[in-house]
Amino acid sequence: MAMLTHSPPTELTLAPARAEDLGPIMAIERSPGFERWVGRSSEDEHRAMMAAENYAYLVGRAAGTGGAPGDIAGFAILRDLEDPHGNLYLKRIAVAPTDAGLGSAFLALVVDWTFAHEHVHRFWLDCFASNARAQRVYEKCGFSRDGVLREAYRDIDGLRRDLTMMALTRPQWLGRRR
Repeated sequence: MAMLTHSPPTELTLAPARAEDLGPIMAIERSPGFERWVGRSSEDEHRAMMAAENYAYLVGRAAGTGGAPGDIAGFAILRDLEDPHGNLYLKRIAVAPTDAGLGSAFLALVVDWTFAHEHVHRFWLDCFASNARAQRVYEKCGFSRDGVLREAYRDIDGLRRDLTMMALTRPQWLGRRR
């Protein structure tokens, strides 16, 4: 797979995740304050998803680091690579540190990687309806809101939370590139 880069504000390189990247991936998803916004998987669950043909694990590395596992600034987990209708699901995405513009830069790389695959027509995700910050990042990259899944997620404390569905289609993506 070709490496993609994005310059501002920090140059990132997008690459497939390797087994040795699991430690940094799990550290990012367990960053303080992320528990309300980012899902978590056990190491065994991550390994199973990484091995599955229907998943893609991508990492964003700070450019010029030589690809060292500890230099991972973000990760994305994509599911349904083999969807016959061309729908690809962004299961999880996270960056650290936050507030450095990395989220938008990393998401832009993931979006371009996604639509580099000709069979993908629609790239979709769901996020907590209360996560306005994430929704702004998704909208900045061209995603639009498709609806709300009411009380679709049961939190660790047992409370039900709404999920906002968002998507970006190939025609929308192409229109933004012009």
